[in-house]
Amino acid sequence: MVLRGRINNPVLFVCDLQEKFRTAIYGFDKCVLTAQKLLKVGQILQIPTYATTQLASKLGPLVPELHPLLVNAKVLDKSLFSMMTPELRARLDEDGDDGEKKSVALVGIESHICVLQTCLDLLAAGHEVYVVADGVSSCNRQEVPVALERMRREGAVVTTSESWMYEVMGDAKISEFRQMVGLVRESKESTTLALQSLL
Repeated sequence: MVLRGRINNPVLFVCDLQEKFRTAIYGFDKCVLTAQKLLKVGQILQIPTYATTQLASKLGPLVPELHPLLVNAKVLDKSLFSMMTPELRARLDEDGDDGEKKSVALVGIESHICVLQTCLDLLAAGHEVYVVADGVSSCNRQEVPVALERMRREGAVVTTSESWMYEVMGDAKISEFRQMVGLVRESKESTTLALQSLL
């Protein structure tokens, strides 16, 4: 069981950030920036990470910006809208001790379809969900606040990337703190852009 800060058994989910959607999704590049930051967090803190593509044979691969950061991640293709495919459910159960419930941070697209259905499935399975609001979007900007409110009502925590990062750390005494603060500084401008665009 992984215990870090205020969040037990953290896991990162990156949903369908594929090149094909770059021009269709509102604020897509800002979602990618936030995903990059959280993938770096995952590397620093050794957080299990899963990424999905939606029908990659038709809709293509994940954006190239993410590839270098997915070396230790499990990347799965799906046709379901939810990331919680049977394969991912099984892999999620394998990560950790004795089927401990996870605290999943969720970024990607679209907020009202794949992100929402992933969130609902995670909650139904007993996991905690942290929807990172500066890392999710949809084709239509107006869908996003409705989806975030629905997920909040269903029991998810709607938060920001930086808030989640510090909650995962929980204590400035952890050995990775300097690396994490360096990442916060390095990503300050992109965090501001994502917050302004997506919230």
